[in-house]
Amino acid sequence: MRRPRVSETAGPPNYITTWGYARLRRELQDLVTKVRPEVTQVVSWAASNGDRSENGDYLYGKKRLREIDRRIRFLTKRLEKAVVVDPLVHQGKDQIFFGARVSFLRNDTELEETVTIVGQDEVEPLQRHVSWVSPVAKALLKAREGDEVVLCSPSGEDRLLITQVVYDRVVLDDDHQTKRS
Repeated sequence: MRRPRVSETAGPPNYITTWGYARLRRELQDLVTKVRPEVTQVVSWAASNGDRSENGDYLYGKKRLREIDRRIRFLTKRLEKAVVVDPLVHQGKDQIFFGARVSFLRNDTELEETVTIVGQDEVEPLQRHVSWVSPVAKALLKAREGDEVVLCSPSGEDRLLITQVVYDRVVLDDDHQTKRS
């Protein structure tokens, strides 16, 4: 009987939003049904051309197949361990839970910042999607609209005044990007 490795049993749960789970499933589906078969076809064609040692299409194709297979394994494992959480169950509440879009003022400034608390596989800094295990999310979780929380950062303590808590309905477009509705 195989004993589970420490990395398989230890650590926090792999929480993920419903839209994040759908995005990972779509990526996995695309890799398995479109991308991998296309690359396999190119590799097969390149292999039929003879000498493989100096065949760039063959060498690059084999390398690309390894990368695709590695990503497929990673996505499969992450999806198997995923604990899907629907943020809409908290819609209308002013308390911050997983999946909330939170607006706050930092240190009494007038510039409002907004972050969405998501799973580790959904982090997108440019869209201000932060992991639920990040310092800012840990400071915000369980607080309510109107509360002031303290965020400990390398530059010192920041006071965050929570101005708004929203639970959005999110859909995926054809490019796997999230859109709020």
